[in-house]
Amino acid sequence: MSETSPNAQHFLDLIKRSRRGKFKVYIGMSAGVGKTFRMLQEAHALLRNGIDVKIGYIETHNRKETHDLLDGLPVIPRRKLFYKGKELDELDVQAVISLRPEVVIVDELAHTNIEGSKNDKRWQDVLEILDAGINVISAVNIQHIESLNEEVKGITGVEVRERIPDSVLGAADEVVNIDLTADELITRLKEGKIYKPEKIQTALNNFFKADHILQLRELALKEVASQVERKVESEIPKMVAPRREKFLACISSNESTARHVIRKTARLASYYSSKWLVLYVQTPGESQDKIALDKQRHLINNFKLATEMGGEIIRVQSANVSEAIIKVAEQREITTICVGKPHITLLKVILATNLFNNLLKKLSSSDIDLVILS
Repeated sequence: MSETSPNAQHFLDLIKRSRRGKFKVYIGMSAGVGKTFRMLQEAHALLRNGIDVKIGYIETHNRKETHDLLDGLPVIPRRKLFYKGKELDELDVQAVISLRPEVVIVDELAHTNIEGSKNDKRWQDVLEILDAGINVISAVNIQHIESLNEEVKGITGVEVRERIPDSVLGAADEVVNIDLTADELITRLKEGKIYKPEKIQTALNNFFKADHILQLRELALKEVASQVERKVESEIPKMVAPRREKFLACISSNESTARHVIRKTARLASYYSSKWLVLYVQTPGESQDKIALDKQRHLINNFKLATEMGGEIIRVQSANVSEAIIKVAEQREITTICVGKPHITLLKVILATNLFNNLLKKLSSSDIDLVILS
């Protein structure tokens, strides 16, 4: 086993800085790159350094090399639940908090908990553990990040259902990329180190195509780079403070386009380590007694999505969409307004009014940028 004490020492230093638990996330481009293996290696290193580390939840997927690393590590028993006539198990959050280890390993950050669990998602379990003052090491694949959902679908043709808000990754004290080349990952797959033999060819024909892996690898590298840049900006003082970006995502009641604008704006805000807001202007034609029930439901879902991703929701009533946008942008000191393409309902509304020119004039005489998202 390779010695990982420098990594462990760095995490030990982080532990001492605050009473709230410190959060470390291993991120990878896909299954099989070695995230769980690395977490278990680090657990052994921490244990050798006298740290009370316990396994809260680990998914080895019956990979022998990974499973063997569990030997010698204290494991917190999982909570048993019955669901649809089957006995299943989940992370026992209360047991973790009661035992209060210094560090707990919690795998599969994007996992959806069994119905009847206290929290819907495992990332919510992790936040609860962190709030209790316990340090957490976890792992996630790049395709599970909410704002990358559409981009990943465009690469792989598959929509990932289990996702984590960007704000969860943004809350991490350390984000470490577990990187392999496409050839190395495909070799591991062919050697049976990722999936069972009967699943290998299907995986090669779908998700594990070389071009897919390369694009996902690029996303993972970019994400970790942006997290490092954000950490540098927050921890290293600068002589002259740069302009603090603040983004305003302007959405309509159109479900899919609004969701697209929300995710794109969240991504921009993530890169700039900035605050962002979502503005919905309710026109008289979409008042409570006139808007269709399905549109109301879609709006509520998009507001929930934006909130989970770290955005602040603003709802205003106005017959003049562009005027309302200008007013909110000035009041909230917005630096960048984000809208959709001209085919998006919101922009059609703006273009249909004689105030669109006023919007452009107002922006041209200020420091506010206008971004039309593709």
